[in-house]
Amino acid sequence: MDGFPYAAQVQVRFAETDAQGIAHHAGYLVWFEVARVGFLEAFAGGYQRLREQGIESLVLEANARYLRPAVFDDRLLVHTRCVDARGARFTFEYAVERDGELLVEGYTKHGTVDAATLRPTRTPSWLIESISQATSSS
Repeated sequence: MDGFPYAAQVQVRFAETDAQGIAHHAGYLVWFEVARVGFLEAFAGGYQRLREQGIESLVLEANARYLRPAVFDDRLLVHTRCVDARGARFTFEYAVERDGELLVEGYTKHGTVDAATLRPTRTPSWLIESISQATSSS
């Protein structure tokens, strides 16, 4: 998908479906996290690199817009990109597709904080640079 430098593959498990056999809406937030952690691993040395510097990334806001349902055993791609990285905040955007069909689009907004105090701290320059390079190459 154009503009998204990373995609995680997920397969809808039976436990992730509701009584109607449709992927439960909360599962998408888990899949967003899978893709976000994969993105950081691919382009920024992993989330653990951030934690080793005494920094945590907290989710401040999450949004998903459901366009079409996924069902048990569907194989999905969760496309991911990071935008608006500045100061202590950044946003991940997601597009979930099945066989080229857009099912869900969403975003999560994040803030970086000092791990000990949980007070806001600037996003490290190496992370902003990695995000910028990944996004500009897609």
